[in-house]
Amino acid sequence: MNPLNHVAIIMDGNGRWGLKYKNSRNAGHKAGLNTIEKIIKQTIKNKISFLTLFAFSTENWQRPRKEINYLFRLLENFLTNKIEELNKQNIKLKILGSKKFSPKLNKLLNNSEKKTFKNTQLQINLALNYGSKSELIHAIKRMKKNKKTISEKNLSRNLQTKNIPDPELLIRTGNTKRLSNFLLWQLAYSEIFFEKKLWPSFNEKDYNRIIKEYKNIKRNFGKI
Repeated sequence: MNPLNHVAIIMDGNGRWGLKYKNSRNAGHKAGLNTIEKIIKQTIKNKISFLTLFAFSTENWQRPRKEINYLFRLLENFLTNKIEELNKQNIKLKILGSKKFSPKLNKLLNNSEKKTFKNTQLQINLALNYGSKSELIHAIKRMKKNKKTISEKNLSRNLQTKNIPDPELLIRTGNTKRLSNFLLWQLAYSEIFFEKKLWPSFNEKDYNRIIKEYKNIKRNFGKI
């Protein structure tokens, strides 16, 4: 069976779920938080060390300002109310992306990272204002500035995911089949599962089914 250390998830379909069931995109974003908590519990249960969640992309700034503000208020409330619980569960939180948010949210993000820095049971990488193309460009610029040889190893060391193993498994909900500028370098050999269910409808059984299927895949990495 294939080992599984790192799962990455594109949590797609919150807004569509909200419109379909509650006539409100924001209601879908709120419901999506419940799914996050369920998936965190199952990740720990499956003894997976890293979970990367794509929460807000660099392209998401094009959405209506009211929706963006609501998303950030949800995040602020989540960190305020849940960070102590995450800390007690020995969960580490790391932010991927550029912290160009309000002073209040930036402070919450920084404090959450500091508070959970030494935790070891599970590392949650939260991709916020994250875009893989920007990450790659910044990594190359740093390499040139520090006069480092351009190589795969050096590039990986200059990404925001340095010291984090590449995901073996990517899950995208919402019946959309694309990567959307997410971990393009790191996902080169990941097994990808596109799920029809919208994120708030995704549940523990779905997650465990995918994990079981992944573990039985024959992974060749270019070999026969």
